[in-house]
Amino acid sequence: MTHKTKVLMVDDETQFRETSRKLLEKKGFETLMAANGREALDQLDKQPDVVVLDIRMPDMDGNETLAEIQKRVPGLPVIMLTGHGADESAKHALSHGAVDYLSKPCDIDLLASRIMVAIEHSKAGDEGQEQERRVEEVMIPLAEYTTLNENQTVAEGIQELKKSFTPQIHTSRIMETGHRSLLVFDGAGELKGILSIMDLLEGIMPGYLSAPKPSTADSLQYSPMFWTGMFSVEAHRLAATSVGDLMSPTPPSIDATANLMEAAYMMVQYRCRRMIVFKDGKVTGVIREQDLFFELERALR
Repeated sequence: MTHKTKVLMVDDETQFRETSRKLLEKKGFETLMAANGREALDQLDKQPDVVVLDIRMPDMDGNETLAEIQKRVPGLPVIMLTGHGADESAKHALSHGAVDYLSKPCDIDLLASRIMVAIEHSKAGDEGQEQERRVEEVMIPLAEYTTLNENQTVAEGIQELKKSFTPQIHTSRIMETGHRSLLVFDGAGELKGILSIMDLLEGIMPGYLSAPKPSTADSLQYSPMFWTGMFSVEAHRLAATSVGDLMSPTPPSIDATANLMEAAYMMVQYRCRRMIVFKDGKVTGVIREQDLFFELERALR
């Protein structure tokens, strides 16, 4: 049986704990919850792999809890969660054994990424520099990315794309958002392309707007009357079009075991914001520019 990473989440806000549980379990983690420092200490006998610990809590605050965790379970990685203006407390925690800290509100993808980094840090110990992670360790798994069949309509695609702009589960302190593009597959399960907002905007452009103009019309400026109503008309015209007729080609691909610098190089070379990740010849996920940004920020810590 595959071992699930066990996360102990410590926070005095009930809604935050419950939302965190749902989001982390959705990503494959096992979760333990504690409402305060003393409850967290009682949970240590369940052998969590990592602790996510709020700094500001009544009675026993995060830094006090951190110190006690280190006494009882030396080497257990602890990530601190800080509110606005708590940077000094976070720096204190880092200098006293915490492996990382994140500010609230916290994106769930970033939190999940930092949890795995914290565990790797713990396994590596103090032997030399931490190894850079691979693409598969920071990508968004295919199961978490919205997909469409190439025969579905643009209207259906727009509804799915809209969902990615709405936090799916959120509180004022943690959030989960979508990825703002859709992967398009054929009936045989082969990846055919990607649907983005720019594809939709290009799709509503009437052909005559890009047609060559007479030389005498090079400086032609359309009047407000010319544009009136055009957007709605073209949107309705596009609605029944199949996604396969509108999508962009499949983005560049990269192997799951590739180094992050290779991924960054390819994004720069191809001027793309995301790449398809393959493993053993099959699509396994998507790596986005923001995933590399999170790693860039982490490296500077």
